[in-house]
Amino acid sequence: MKNVKVLGTGCANCKTTLKLIEEVAAEKGVAVQLEKVEDIQAIMGYGVMSTPGVVIDGSVVHAGGVPSRDKIAGWLSDVSTATKPGGSGGCCGGCC
Repeated sequence: MKNVKVLGTGCANCKTTLKLIEEVAAEKGVAVQLEKVEDIQAIMGYGVMSTPGVVIDGSVVHAGGVPSRDKIAGWLSDVSTATKPGGSGGCCGGCC
């Protein structure tokens, strides 16, 4: 499971981004722990000056504007197909 944070103060774009991530994750069957961060100091701590921002496992992947479904799907695909160094492929470097 990946930790996904949507950074924003609660505007319509932030809410739309949160909903899109939920929908795309469900469609792709990717387990995510989704969190909404509204605290301005916390948002600025990520270096995000334009919201909504999206953080996956501590790394900012997006800032400013609503991301497209394709962009979100790409982030989730990257997450679900990651390999460990020295692994033989798949999500855990195992047999898949």
